[in-house]
Amino acid sequence: MTLDILTDPLLHGTPHGFFARAGGASSGVFEGLNCGYGSSDQHDVVTINRARAAQALGVPLPNLVGVHQVHSADVVTVAKQHETAPKADGMVTATPGIALAILTADCQPVLFADRAAGVVGAAHAGWKGALNGVLEATVASMEALGAKRESIAAVIGPSISQDNYEVGPDFRETFLAVDPTYNRFFLKGDQDRFQFNLPAFGLAQLERSGVLRARWTRDCTYASPSRFFSYRRSVHQKEADYGRLIAAIRL
Repeated sequence: MTLDILTDPLLHGTPHGFFARAGGASSGVFEGLNCGYGSSDQHDVVTINRARAAQALGVPLPNLVGVHQVHSADVVTVAKQHETAPKADGMVTATPGIALAILTADCQPVLFADRAAGVVGAAHAGWKGALNGVLEATVASMEALGAKRESIAAVIGPSISQDNYEVGPDFRETFLAVDPTYNRFFLKGDQDRFQFNLPAFGLAQLERSGVLRARWTRDCTYASPSRFFSYRRSVHQKEADYGRLIAAIRL
């Protein structure tokens, strides 16, 4: 089956992709292109899936580089393959042939490029990482490699939408304690519930970082079970585990 790869014109000229489920070797709840070694899927099958993503990006599998994601604001600079994935949630590189890969299943996968400077970045931005500054830190790390904020383009890939992201009052208070104006990212839901707009929050953080060209693909992971994996949907459906989507970019 052909891979389902979302690309965006803002990143035109820089090989990249937000990979959906289609075209993978996994089965069961992982059916499709599950690229997460942290899942309970068969390791060798995940390797096949990751190899297909790497091939689509034109790099050998070892050059598809990821991190051990921990919902932090930590960013690493990648110049070569690493044997052990460092704990971080953002990556930047100015090295041709290295593809920076992020795994998600509702959180925001964010791909960055300053094509003129020859610098790319990738970030895993769930609510905690986004609130703690992983997007700003990724932009700063790109700048350290020679990128210019005003020249960076950033695209948020398939993520959970506000319609499907119900949270409690404590969650909202965590944001308001940082900045009361963050209330604009919440809509009142049933009883004491709220609906949080994660992609809008991510776009606001990018704008605050000086990224003038940014957008969300407007694809909701939760709402499209045949196309995307979703952690929250798997919990609601009482599934034993869930697949991980991969997004990657290279020079």
